[in-house]
Amino acid sequence: MRYGFGVDVGGTTVKLGFFSEVGDLIEKWEIPTNITDEGRQILPDIAAAIADCLARSGVASAQVLGIGIGVPGPVNDEGVINRCVNLGWGVFNLEQTLQSLTGLPVKAGNDANLAALGEVWKGGGMGSQHTLLVTLGTGVGGGLVLNGKIVAGSHGVAGEIGHITVNPSETACCTCGKKGCVEQYASATGIVHLAKRYLSEHLQPSALRDMGDFSCKDVFSCAAQGDQLAQAALNQAYDYLGMAIADACCIFDPGLVLLGGGVSKAGQVLLDGVTARFRAHMFHASKDTRLALATLGNDAGIYGGFRLALSEFGS
Repeated sequence: MRYGFGVDVGGTTVKLGFFSEVGDLIEKWEIPTNITDEGRQILPDIAAAIADCLARSGVASAQVLGIGIGVPGPVNDEGVINRCVNLGWGVFNLEQTLQSLTGLPVKAGNDANLAALGEVWKGGGMGSQHTLLVTLGTGVGGGLVLNGKIVAGSHGVAGEIGHITVNPSETACCTCGKKGCVEQYASATGIVHLAKRYLSEHLQPSALRDMGDFSCKDVFSCAAQGDQLAQAALNQAYDYLGMAIADACCIFDPGLVLLGGGVSKAGQVLLDGVTARFRAHMFHASKDTRLALATLGNDAGIYGGFRLALSEFGS
């Protein structure tokens, strides 16, 4: 038996999974993401965590086929990352660096792409060869799997639907520097900002107004209780997201679109809202495209990471 690791690097925590070569998850755990000193300690911390796991399990390095790691930024085919802003990273070869620290083969990819690969392998995308995963969290990310393989593009940003422009008249800037990106409206942060904008522009009563500081979850909760302002904000978010997905389907033509990330915990109400607006905006040839919820949750990235390593280094 051989083994491998899937690693998902986030801005707050690094998720790690230890797998058997047949895809069984043996152990999963998290370590803090140390972003001090421009994130220089992140990879040494990962290497130490992997070494500790091997020591605990009694597995020799020779039995490890490799490590698959996902990071929140563009990664090219040679393993070079091009800035991970929320980690403090610039441009360097991630694969070579982590391999030198662990002595193990390493393959790197964008975190959303690896989450998509994980969902296609073991989650909500099983059986689909052409899948777009839309991750709705602090931002809006996208991962694309066509013909069963990750599509990253020439700059590592294929599938990044969060920065499709859906509102050209927007005056506020997205974190990317553009204006009117779907991320500004359909992410957890974006939904809160959208609701606050509705509060400032409308005088009608709302439970959100009484809260002062509220979360994306609060917006969904108030909408479920009949709060019309919260419902209006969510409907706007659904419309922009449905529009962006419809545009993406004209380019990538997936058979399945999965909604994942923290916002997807809203469940069926989110799926129904986005699906309705997608149907309103879609190109007629995409009418058979199915929308569904992702199922692996926070484990999607580690499954995808190991699957990437298995594809690259498995026999």
